[in-house]
Amino acid sequence: MGQWDRFLAPYKQAVDELKIKFKGMRQQFETDNSNSPIEFVTGRVKPLASIYDKTLEKGIPFEPSDELAHQLQDIAGLRMMCQFVGDIETVVALLRQRNDLRIVEEKDYISHEKQSGYRSYHVIVEYPVQTIKGEKLILAEIQIRTLAMNFWASIEHSLNYKYKGVFPAEIKKRLQRAAEAAFQLDEEMSQIRDEIQEAQAYFSEFKESPSTHFPNEREGGTTPR
Repeated sequence: MGQWDRFLAPYKQAVDELKIKFKGMRQQFETDNSNSPIEFVTGRVKPLASIYDKTLEKGIPFEPSDELAHQLQDIAGLRMMCQFVGDIETVVALLRQRNDLRIVEEKDYISHEKQSGYRSYHVIVEYPVQTIKGEKLILAEIQIRTLAMNFWASIEHSLNYKYKGVFPAEIKKRLQRAAEAAFQLDEEMSQIRDEIQEAQAYFSEFKESPSTHFPNEREGGTTPR
């Protein structure tokens, strides 16, 4: 195993463990027949190419080191997706009360969005990973955002690679307008939150009911998609 593999192994372990724990939080809401503020969870370890770009940006050596681990707080990254903006505050509160991690920093890019239009809530945590050589504290970044925010951020991230961070004026303008449109969508959905959740609960109950009968084509039904 190379030096980078050894360096990144605890980060991969942290991501894997936290994904299981956060998905477990969602399952607990479902078990209690409560609306989960967590829609789904993803995670990844930052690729070496991205780590290299970050070291150039920060002016630090591209090599496994304590300095690199301290300067790059998002080598281990997780995303917790929510349906509604109000769910983000609930998820943050749940993270604050956990005793298996320590919150180091919080960055609110929802109340104070970036100039580009980027919105998300970032929580930097310190998470203990148990290894054969003892406990190792890993920094991880948890991004909490709505589905609309995530869609915009994914598009902006792809375009950022294409234009190397220097967007043409027209693209920049359209991205800002799209970010505002995504936020307005979140606002509108929040206004009818109760109706949406009631409809989702009804659909889930109907779909899972053993007495539900779906007519076949002979009975006039349509082919399932």
